Amino acid sequence: SSMSEEALTYRSERDVLDRDEQMALLVQRVSGRQYENFFFPQIAGVGLSYNPYVWDKSIDPEAGILRVVFGLGTRAVNRSDDDYTRLVALNVPHKRPEAGFDQVARYAQRRMDIIDLAKNRLDSGYFVDVAKRITDLPMELFASADRNAERLARQSGKRDSRHWILTFDKLFSETDFIQDMREMLGTLRDAYGCHVDIEFTANFTQDGGYKINLLQCRPLQVKLDERLTIPVSSFKQEDLILEARGGIIGRSRTIAIDRIIYVAPSAYGRLPERDRYAVARAIGRLTHPKNQAIPKTTMLLGPGRWGTSTPSLGVPVSFAEINTVSVICEIDSMHEGLVPDLSLGTHFFNDLVEMDILYIAFYGSRKSNVLDETRLLGLPNRLADLLPEASGLADVVRIIGPYEEGEFILTADNIGQTVTLHSMSN
Repeated sequence: SSMSEEALTYRSERDVLDRDEQMALLVQRVSGRQYENFFFPQIAGVGLSYNPYVWDKSIDPEAGILRVVFGLGTRAVNRSDDDYTRLVALNVPHKRPEAGFDQVARYAQRRMDIIDLAKNRLDSGYFVDVAKRITDLPMELFASADRNAERLARQSGKRDSRHWILTFDKLFSETDFIQDMREMLGTLRDAYGCHVDIEFTANFTQDGGYKINLLQCRPLQVKLDERLTIPVSSFKQEDLILEARGGIIGRSRTIAIDRIIYVAPSAYGRLPERDRYAVARAIGRLTHPKNQAIPKTTMLLGPGRWGTSTPSLGVPVSFAEINTVSVICEIDSMHEGLVPDLSLGTHFFNDLVEMDILYIAFYGSRKSNVLDETRLLGLPNRLADLLPEASGLADVVRIIGPYEEGEFILTADNIGQTVTLHSMSN
């Protein structure tokens, strides 16, 4: 709707809120095929002719990227915080951000969106459940066998049990799909005279043939990587607050951070669910102050997934509440015994690209990663000054900066997959 919160926020950010906006209604045939009472395309997703998510030196940003899902493309276009999508660098489709099959399985898509014809509505279900009901899908094109799960099933007496993990490996390696998508994006980019953002579906037959449907194409605004103007070696080790390797989405940059909003993982983990929602609402008010100027650059650090709808997975803010920040960092800790899955930025990937927000996944178990929580907890907390009504959350939410005597410098290298945050205070 043209009057939805997302639409109004989008127009406000671009200074067109006061202009007359006519709402168009587009009726479009759904691409897909009927399977019993279900209707869905086998493959759907988003394609960008420029890849802002470079996690390996072999990736060519100009080759483009796909965000692929099985089933309806709503999971690739909309924010789905309960699952993952497959990101594919088109010049090296075999390169994955994950290391090893265990991580591939952990961050694989599990749920899929479908049209349930019996219920006459859009619905979602687990891929494995749908796959068991449908016998004429070319399953090995899209999924790989989970040998560990199958071995455990055999040990428990389930001899005919097949366990599939959506990897899309054979689709990318044994068909011309990647080549065709790269050619399509290149043709559209040349015709538009700029980089493009598309939505697509693909439907396959048992003999390996397929048809790609181009559903949408629009210009894509691309901000190129900034040259890292301050080498990390110029900082003192004692000024290091955060260092992360891997799990970085966004272009390279060196920026001064004016304000840090830090949600302490252990304190947040002890909160009852009601108070976790209170934390989310407080952060929304801090990032959209009514009578104060919004800091030029704000960095969010907190446990689990930012933007989740499930408080046990992270901080349940809406994206509209945090769309003014420059950096989002998700920490894989909440309290002893609970290590939440991070989103890897996939559930709001489109928003990160659109808003040029840097995403960082911080894995505390990696020896090369550093987070000086003692330093963060020791810096003055401005929560009571900026939001007096939320002062009772001061042990959980810490507002650090801006300071007149100094600031923080963040340096991100997307090709090297490193981020550092240093204090510049005197």
